[in-house]
Amino acid sequence: MGKLRLTKSQARQFILSHQGLWPPHCLTGKRGVLRHIGLVGCIQFDPLDIVGHNSELVLQSRVLGFRRSMLQELLYDERQLIDGYDKMMSIYSVQDWPFFRRERESAARNLANGAEPIKSILPQVRKDIMDRGPLSSIDLDYNDRVRWPWGPARLSRAALESMYLCGELVVHHRVHTRRVYDLAARHLPPDLLSTPDPNVGEEEYRDWRVLRRIGGIGLLWERSSDAWLGIPGVRSKERRESLSRLLTQGKVTEVSVDGIAPTLYLRADDETALYSALSDRAQAPRAAILAPLDNLLWDRKLVAELFDFDYRWEVYKPAPLRDYGYYVLPILYGDKFVARFEPARDSSGGALVIRNWWWEPGVTLSDEMRLVLIDCFREFLTYLEADNLTIDSQAAERADLGWLRPD
Repeated sequence: MGKLRLTKSQARQFILSHQGLWPPHCLTGKRGVLRHIGLVGCIQFDPLDIVGHNSELVLQSRVLGFRRSMLQELLYDERQLIDGYDKMMSIYSVQDWPFFRRERESAARNLANGAEPIKSILPQVRKDIMDRGPLSSIDLDYNDRVRWPWGPARLSRAALESMYLCGELVVHHRVHTRRVYDLAARHLPPDLLSTPDPNVGEEEYRDWRVLRRIGGIGLLWERSSDAWLGIPGVRSKERRESLSRLLTQGKVTEVSVDGIAPTLYLRADDETALYSALSDRAQAPRAAILAPLDNLLWDRKLVAELFDFDYRWEVYKPAPLRDYGYYVLPILYGDKFVARFEPARDSSGGALVIRNWWWEPGVTLSDEMRLVLIDCFREFLTYLEADNLTIDSQAAERADLGWLRPD
């Protein structure tokens, strides 16, 4: 089959539909959470919690009535989702566990050939968990510092994370951002634990990861970007080889978008959804507050090309070098980004605080947009279980936000 040809507007509409950000707003409850994660493969986790973790912010923008407790129940009570590494730290369906077997086996080989301080305490750590139940690093008295990929770490943390990366442990629950671990065999079915890797060879596995990552956004090009992070052994050369094989196998379709030089790729299984999205009758636009590591934003250059929106997460930038603020969230309206704002929580009363607000150039606030944004913030307050909204007086005056009173 030849290339599909889309306008930028059509490409935006499909990606937003794929991401659950295009009307109608039909994902609801825990079933909606599972449906969305099943479609995109994974959502990214980040420990920062300003107005929720990144994973929770992703879901509140897509799932009507989403509450943080829903994700916790699916992860740690029902075990339908699992913490794991995919697009860096991520959350994905427990049914995908077998597909990452080779990563766990690779981690086990590295551990077997690794530093003695960690290996020497593993039998005792294993016994402690068997005897005492779920444990975190603060429950183990191994205080020596060892070299670790994310910097020097306590030996207890390195040991637990090593066992986790090998698949011997899973996250039992979290206490804020601290992971509490337990034996995987206590929480995952034996048949799932013993399922062999569905991908027989390394090429097949790489192809699966590349195809999965395309589905994580909806449309994606081969160009290097953060969208491709977290796939070991796959750089530009390997991506091109995988895409060539996937094209030959009919698993991806090439897409040409007017005004964008590089070819984009679509999962062949999503073609029907693309045609359906483009044939839908126009509906009233909806608005959404997006997470900083939202799937839609994984490839910032692609977002700039398609949406004419330049977004950088500036939490790691020194304050004097930031263009906007420490933790700034984009606001989507229809198929355009119209604003971004810096949120916070009032520590005394729990209110949502808008510390700053920036309209995108050329945006004119219409009556319809105003009402839709008010509804959007009303839903955001409900998700946060916040009783009211406070706007910094200077921000309110500068951005003319007197209308934003969702209560």
